[in-house]
Amino acid sequence: MGHDHNHGHEHGHHAHGSNLRRVMIALVLTGTFMVVEIIGGIISGSLALLADAGHMLTDTMALALAAMAFHVSKRPPDGKLTYGYQRFQILAAFVNGLSLLAIVGWILFEAVSRFINPRDILGETMLVVAAAGLVVNLISFAVLHTGDRENLNISGAALHVAGDLLGSVAAIVAAIVIIYTGWTLIDPLLSIAVAGLILRSAWSLVKRSAHVLLEGAPEWLDVDAMQQRIVANVPGVGEIHHVHIWGLTPQQLMLTMHMSLGGPVDSQSDVIRRVKSFLQQEYGIGHSTIELEVDGCSDH
Repeated sequence: MGHDHNHGHEHGHHAHGSNLRRVMIALVLTGTFMVVEIIGGIISGSLALLADAGHMLTDTMALALAAMAFHVSKRPPDGKLTYGYQRFQILAAFVNGLSLLAIVGWILFEAVSRFINPRDILGETMLVVAAAGLVVNLISFAVLHTGDRENLNISGAALHVAGDLLGSVAAIVAAIVIIYTGWTLIDPLLSIAVAGLILRSAWSLVKRSAHVLLEGAPEWLDVDAMQQRIVANVPGVGEIHHVHIWGLTPQQLMLTMHMSLGGPVDSQSDVIRRVKSFLQQEYGIGHSTIELEVDGCSDH
């Protein structure tokens, strides 16, 4: 069974533009509400709201980085970057993942400090601002979550907004508890729970983007099985080795390999074209470089 990862250029350009628009919408919403939350925190004297505003500041910067990545990645290849700038999206996703891990560390540090030195919080003001934040974050998350889920840059941006979303829910619950019981320790307790959820997603994003940056083969692809299928399904192919598969992004796969012929053929070029077509149709590998061996492997 092959894995259908074939994406046309027209679809790719359309998805690219759609992803950029989605990130820009989330950027405007998050950046605007960050200002509102800062003002609300100053007026109410709520450190919890100011801390969440700091979280949203980091997210605004992350969304701006994601938007810049989509813009930069549209640049055509040049003499210095012959593959183009697509990999910048993955680099942005990796940085976003690391920033999420930093946010988790900050939340945990802040939570411990509040356990040691509990602080007064105005529950009513906190509830109003947190509820408004929930609405804004729901809209932003819906905009991003309905985008291209295979795009790591979109995933990173969505994870940041999801962190804000969880933070808003936790703040609402904490505000209600504080209003009715006066128990302010609920705030750091829920913050730790949210940090745990963010940590899991952040680590997944860092791991996936690092795998691409390290030129790793697609996780879904069995390279040995692919080689066997090529030999079995493409007439004229003898033996395959020195196979290297990686991606500029998870959607743009590249391959190089050495191939020998299985016997006399009418046209060596036809065999290579058939292999390239098989790789494209069955595995979505759009760029393949095949070295044909006639008198043994030249690398030995």
